[in-house]
Amino acid sequence: MSDRKGSEESLRRWRLVLGRFAEQQLSGACSADDLRRDAALDRIYGESYRRRGIRTGGPQAKAKNRKGGTEPPQMTMPEWYGEMRSLFPRSVLEQVEKDALGRFGMTELLNDPKALAELTPDPSLLAALLSHRGRSDPVVAEKIRQVAKRVVEELTKRLRLQLSRAMSGARRRGETTARRSTARDIAWNDTIRRNLKNWDRERQVLIAEHLRFHASARRHLPWRIVLCIDQSGSMATSLIYSAVMASILSTLPAVTVKLVLFDTTIVDLSDEIGDPVDVLMSVQLGGGTDIGKAVAYCEATHIAQPERTVFVLVSDFCEGAPARNLFAAVRRLAASRVKLLGLAALDDAAQPAYDRDTAARLADAGMEIAALTPEHFADWVAGHMR
Repeated sequence: MSDRKGSEESLRRWRLVLGRFAEQQLSGACSADDLRRDAALDRIYGESYRRRGIRTGGPQAKAKNRKGGTEPPQMTMPEWYGEMRSLFPRSVLEQVEKDALGRFGMTELLNDPKALAELTPDPSLLAALLSHRGRSDPVVAEKIRQVAKRVVEELTKRLRLQLSRAMSGARRRGETTARRSTARDIAWNDTIRRNLKNWDRERQVLIAEHLRFHASARRHLPWRIVLCIDQSGSMATSLIYSAVMASILSTLPAVTVKLVLFDTTIVDLSDEIGDPVDVLMSVQLGGGTDIGKAVAYCEATHIAQPERTVFVLVSDFCEGAPARNLFAAVRRLAASRVKLLGLAALDDAAQPAYDRDTAARLADAGMEIAALTPEHFADWVAGHMR
C-alpha cells in the first residue's frame, strides 16, 4: 500500500513539475487543488512559451482549424493574484511575483491596485521593477515609484540606527578620557592600571575608583565618502542598498557624500543624494561598462583630501574597456592614501557573482575587495574613519 501511495505521489509531483505538457500522459494524477495550482503557475511560467507561439493548453490546443483553439481562458491578474494567495504560502507568492516582473516583464501586475498594495516592499522585487522602468508607460512608472518609496522607507528605518551608531559612535583606540560615557566604552586596560592601588587582597577584588573611557571619535574633522556605483543589470539590488546608505550617510555630521553611477557613461547624482527614490528612478540598468572612466572621473572631481576620503566602488568588476586604465587609476588613489573598498555585492545576501581575475588585480593595486551586508559595510567604513 505504501509503495502505491509513493508511486502516486511521485506521479503527482512529476505532473506539477512538467505542467500541462504532461496533461495527457499523467491525467488523473492531480487533485482539483493541484490543477488550480498548475493553472495559477502556468499563468506566469507559461508566458515564456506563449511568447514563442507555443500553445500550453494540452493536445486539444493543437487544433489549428478551430478559431482561437481550445485552451482554457487565461486568468486576469486580479483572478490570478487571488488564486496565488489562497493556494500558496507568502514566500512562494513573493518569488513568483519577482519572476513575473523580472523574467517576463509582466508589469500588468501593477495595474491591479490590490496586488500593488500587497506587494512586499523587497529590494529584489524593486530590482526587477527597475529593469523595466525605462520601457514602462508613465502610469506604470509612477507605480514603480510607489514600490521604490516603500522599499526605501523600510530599508532606511532598518539601517539608520545601525549606520549612525557605527559611524558617529566609533571609539578611538589608544586614547582615553575620564569623561563619563557608557559601560561599553570603558577602557579596561587603562582603568585597571590606574586602579591597581585599590586592590582589596581580602576580598580579591579591584575597586575601580577612577574609570577611564575610550575617547569618542565624534570629531568635527571632515570626511568624504565617494560611492561609485555600477548600474549594470546584475548590480541592481546592490544599487538600491547603495542609494539608501548614501542618503543616510549624508545626514551624519562631519561627513560629505558623493554619489556617481556609471555604465559606459557617468551620471553624478551627488546633488540628489538626499532622495534615494529619485536616484533609483534615474538609473538606466544594463548596457556596457567602463569602470576605469568612472574611477578616473571620481579621482578628478571628488578627491580633494585623499587621506580623509573613503572611496567605495560597487561593481561586478566586469570591465568592458581596457582594464589598464582602471588599474592605473586605483594605483594612483592608493598611492595618495585614499581608503579603497571594492564591493562585489552590497545586500542582505552578500553572495556575489563577479570577475575574480579583475578583483584580484584590483586588490594587488591597493583596493580591499569584499561582498558585504549593509551592517558590515557600516562597520567597515567606520573602522577606516577612526
